[in-house]
This record gives sequence, structure tokens and C-alpha cells, in this order.
Amino acid sequence: MKIIRFRSGSTTQLGNLHDDSRVTLLAGDLFTQFQDTGTPATVDQLLAPLEPRDILCVGLNYRQHATETGAEPPEHPVLFLKNSGALQHPGGPILLPRALRSDRVDYESELAVVIGKRCHNVSRDEALSHVLGYTCGNDVSARDWQKHGGGGQWCRGKTFATFCPLGPALVTTDEIPDPNNLTIRTILNGQVMQDWNTADMIFDVPALIEFLSASMILNPGTVILTGTPHGVGFARTPPVFLQPGDTVTVEIEGIGSLTNPVAEEPCPA
Repeated sequence: MKIIRFRSGSTTQLGNLHDDSRVTLLAGDLFTQFQDTGTPATVDQLLAPLEPRDILCVGLNYRQHATETGAEPPEHPVLFLKNSGALQHPGGPILLPRALRSDRVDYESELAVVIGKRCHNVSRDEALSHVLGYTCGNDVSARDWQKHGGGGQWCRGKTFATFCPLGPALVTTDEIPDPNNLTIRTILNGQVMQDWNTADMIFDVPALIEFLSASMILNPGTVILTGTPHGVGFARTPPVFLQPGDTVTVEIEGIGSLTNPVAEEPCPA
């Protein structure tokens, strides 16, 4: 099932997006029990498919990406966080920071894993049974704040407002039996910038869930951004950073396309 969250009039709803583009209303809760009512729905605005409980992010998790950055593959998954205020909807603008100015904002296409039931010390063999589904993510990154303004931590440059677009749909696990065999791409203004496969992950999705749930609790609604392939803007010659007026799309096989325009953050008064 492809689950979308949307506004119809003043109401926020969940729906089942069918292959013929019809949408029917879902009843119930994503993390307990839900069902398709069969009632046709009108989508006025597409939203991110959920409001994340937590956003856990994994860095340097593709072999070719580690190579392009000059880094050694990590011994353990590299964990950092985004706050929930970084969430952006499909079609919503990625805002280039101006209060804390950045002129080095980068795209990062990522497979996003949505946890469906509580995880604590989950084994690799059990890991995927705790997943509700998958969606597209863009780990937007202000490289200057990430590398030089965060006191050695990545969160400052990774968690500005609008720096976590998610969507367009949450695709349930029955439609994606192997999350580590999916084509993943980034398209910037019509040009393909990243084009790879999730098979290149250093730590695959079961390994990430096993590691992240070890001595830590992943609650339903947790989103895990699983890393980005090579082709990011800062590693190019010359570097490519997002500019006002750009359009960036993340495409993942079996999930769909997540597109966002780029604009400047309104200047503070």
C-alpha cells in the first residue's frame, strides 16, 4: 500500500494512493490498525506521510560516498539527529538559511525507514518486522555549519527548518521486500546528480535497526535516514550548492519522486 497524508479542505487525512492515481480514505491509526474505507478522497495539499517521532540519521553509509569524501568506512554506523522542526512536505520550499547564513547548502537523497512498532535490542533477523514502510528523504545539509560552525557536531548544519523533506508516500513493506536493492537518484534542475543503488550501503537496513535499537528505544514513528550515495554537491569539481530558484527531486524505485523548490529564508526583521 502507498499511504499518503494530505489536507482536504481544513482536515488532515490519511489515504491509500492507488496505481491509477485514485485516493481512498484510510481509517484508524498508522501504528495500531488501519484499513481502507474505499471512500474516494480529494487531495488539496500533499503532506509528508507522517510527523516523525524522532529523526535519526546515518552518515557515511555508502561506500562510494565515503570514497568521494576521502573518509575511511566507519566501524559502526555514524549517528546524528535532526529535530522534528526540520520536516518539509512534498512541494514545499527548501529554505536557504539567512538568520544563520549558509551559502553551501547541499542535497542528499536518502531512503527513509519508518519504524512501525517499538524496537529495543532488536536482532538483525527481527529488524524488518518492526518496519512499517519506506519513503523518500532529502538530508539537506549546510556544509559550512556542518563542518565549521557546529563545534565538531553535525546537527547544527543538518537541522535547519525545511532540511528534512519526506514523501511523497509511505510504501508498506509488502511492496518493498528488500530495501537494499533499490535505485536511488537525485535530479537537480533536470540534471541527474546522484544515481546509484541502496545495495552500496555499508550497513544495510537490518544492521542499522539492530545497531540503533541496541540499548536504545526506537518508538513507533521514528524515521531513520539511511545515508546518501556519491554525487553530493560539495564533492564535485567545482562544488554545486543549492540556489534560489532551483528544483531538487529525490527518486527511489518503488516509492516515487519527492520534489522541492529552493528559496531564501525570509530575512528576519
